[in-house]
Amino acid sequence: MIDSWIFFPVQILLFLLFAGIVIGSTIFWIWMLIDCVMNEPSQGNDKLIWVIIIVFAQLLGALIYFIFRRQKHNAVSDAADV
Repeated sequence: MIDSWIFFPVQILLFLLFAGIVIGSTIFWIWMLIDCVMNEPSQGNDKLIWVIIIVFAQLLGALIYFIFRRQKHNAVSDAADV
């Protein structure tokens, strides 16, 4: 009984850490999905394929999109500004 009270703050901290990771990853997933819909060119099926990848692969799909496509969009927009 006393042991459960000793570890109670640790359980609360682990719960808050897990909840923060879940909320943060959900926000990142929604951000990448919106970025794909708004910024991906509509040539061919690229936009549809990326949306399907992001929706079905969830966090992994969002990370793949972020690494491979979003950096490319930023490089193109930076070159257009110059």
